[in-house]
Amino acid sequence: MNPAPTAATRLFALLGDPVSHSLSPRFQNAALRALGLDAVYVALRCSADDLPGLLRGIARAGGGGNVTVPHKAVAAATVDHASDAVVRTGACNAFWLEGGAIHGDNTDVAGVREAVRALLGRDPAGARVLLLGAGGAASAAVCALADAGVERIVLLNRTAERAEALAERFRAPGVRIDVAASVDALADDRFDLAINSTSLGLKPADPLPLHADAPGPEIGAALDLVYAAGETRWVHAMRARGLPAADGKEMLIQQGAAAFRRWWGMEPPLDVMRAAMK
Repeated sequence: MNPAPTAATRLFALLGDPVSHSLSPRFQNAALRALGLDAVYVALRCSADDLPGLLRGIARAGGGGNVTVPHKAVAAATVDHASDAVVRTGACNAFWLEGGAIHGDNTDVAGVREAVRALLGRDPAGARVLLLGAGGAASAAVCALADAGVERIVLLNRTAERAEALAERFRAPGVRIDVAASVDALADDRFDLAINSTSLGLKPADPLPLHADAPGPEIGAALDLVYAAGETRWVHAMRARGLPAADGKEMLIQQGAAAFRRWWGMEPPLDVMRAAMK
């Protein structure tokens, strides 16, 4: 067990609004205790105006942390050195001090990659993926999938223009990204994986992002980037259809683990972090 905090204790924080629901302090503090590191991880609610000063102050004091909605774009503009993932997605969710400068990364990209591998039981290279949504989580997902060498990504979003802008951002030689006008237009398609990157599922009364029994494309597996106690309704619906399905807890753990590596330069205790989530 870690000793009580002292003047030497390093501060790590989750910055966003809201943050009271976050599970990050639970599993990050469990990892710190398991490794006997003199640090504490807290959640701090802040405005977009306050984020730059708070982020830089924490990092300059020898700490670091994460950034969640709606401040990831502001964080990307705040850090001194942005990783390739930050530049490509326009979002930063992890920060730390290194070599006298404040560095930033988007570890959501690594989180999606590892969650997909865990669900499929293999590397997703060559897979066909249906991605629901076109927001910040979708940007991290497209980045991860494009780097993994998937065969095709199809974006399905309520606003087609936003989906097209996201597709255009990541289109490159060897990366096929299409935008679907509607789920009906995909009725004859088959996807190895469907990913929900929308916020649908955060509330119990939310409609399903893609109905399991309605006419539509054939799907091999389902990954919900939303997480909830007892898993989301969409995960349960897809499992009832006989498909492998998982919610966003593994992505949350994996993005936190990637951030932990940036902060400490060591491997985090993943089993401890997963146990803390339960």
